[in-house]
Amino acid sequence: MNTELIDLAARVGQALQANKLMLCTAESCTGGGVAQAVTEIAGSSEWFDCGFVTYSNTSKMEMLNVSYALIAQMGTVSEEVAGAMAEGALATSNADVALATTGIAGPSGAVPGKPVGTVCFAWAKGDHTHTERLVFHGDRASVREQTVKHALQGLLRFIE
Repeated sequence: MNTELIDLAARVGQALQANKLMLCTAESCTGGGVAQAVTEIAGSSEWFDCGFVTYSNTSKMEMLNVSYALIAQMGTVSEEVAGAMAEGALATSNADVALATTGIAGPSGAVPGKPVGTVCFAWAKGDHTHTERLVFHGDRASVREQTVKHALQGLLRFIE
């Protein structure tokens, strides 16, 4: 893991501790990359509760209570599903704040209006959820790394 991501994860941990918050993650396209980054930090058990890797739609529905109707209507890669993933992670964990990622890392999987590199993010705390949609460029590994970085940067903005 690169030092930039480790430094960013350390800053996230400091911000979570300063705000007395516990984090959980709900990841699809990143496959647990955010959880891996934060657990690179010694002592992260003080501020990281758990991570859900919900790659299939079935796991999103069963583990995070994302509704089938929402997935069918909006698509798995949507801000609405990302928001539901983050809210579901909060509801099924002991965390105070959650982040979620869902996207198309490639090289295949693009659909009309959602090219390879499309990623939706969500950050949730209490009854407030913020979502974003971005399109990253590069190969699969690059898209996933950019997604982890943006998820952590967004979390810092969300909690500070």
